[in-house]
Amino acid sequence: MSTPRLLMIEDDGRLAAMVGEYLSQSGFAVTHAADGEAGLAAVQDAPVELVILDLMLPDIDGLEVCRRLRALPGEMARVPVLMLTAKGDPMDRIIGLELGADDYLPKPFEPRELLARIRAVLRRRQPGAAPEHKLMRFGALEIDRDARIVTVEGQARELTSYQFDLLVTLAERAGRVLTRDQIMEAVRGRELEAFDRSIDVHMGRIRAAIEADPKSPKRILTVRGVGYVFAKQQD
Repeated sequence: MSTPRLLMIEDDGRLAAMVGEYLSQSGFAVTHAADGEAGLAAVQDAPVELVILDLMLPDIDGLEVCRRLRALPGEMARVPVLMLTAKGDPMDRIIGLELGADDYLPKPFEPRELLARIRAVLRRRQPGAAPEHKLMRFGALEIDRDARIVTVEGQARELTSYQFDLLVTLAERAGRVLTRDQIMEAVRGRELEAFDRSIDVHMGRIRAAIEADPKSPKRILTVRGVGYVFAKQQD
């Protein structure tokens, strides 16, 4: 099997070198372009399996790079794009996804999370991947599995990749009580990196993002001595 080739378009040379070394150790071949024009030229010079695209670039911004990538001919236009940005404005993420980005990761980020997202995007692009209903709705809560966006009353909520997959695991089994071991096993099945034992901490952060009152949750409930359940309907 050939080594998957990734292109990182990033003007921070130190960050690009660190990420490139980490991903190389994880089985990827990584090339680097320091600006948008060089990145666009690199995609056209040699095919890649995925582009890691910084939003803030010195010549043209990442949104314009993504727009121009999607306008390229043939298979080049369909290369998966994972956007990186230091901005906290959820509109940047929404615009990027609307332009055709496959995922979005804010800076600073953990290399393990970047790796997990890369693997998830590539897995979804594999021929024969099982189709899913990409949007789940539970009252005001919406979970878009393809875009990896969670909204409450139309407002985007920030979750890490780990927390997003935890939420999806519970939501897909709404009404069913899951032990911590069952939850961890389900998440590992999505090829996330070594999920640790701080599951309760992650649950607390998910509640902070989606619950009206995280101290009195109505959606993600603790079953004492057992685990958690995602409530189909709120009280």
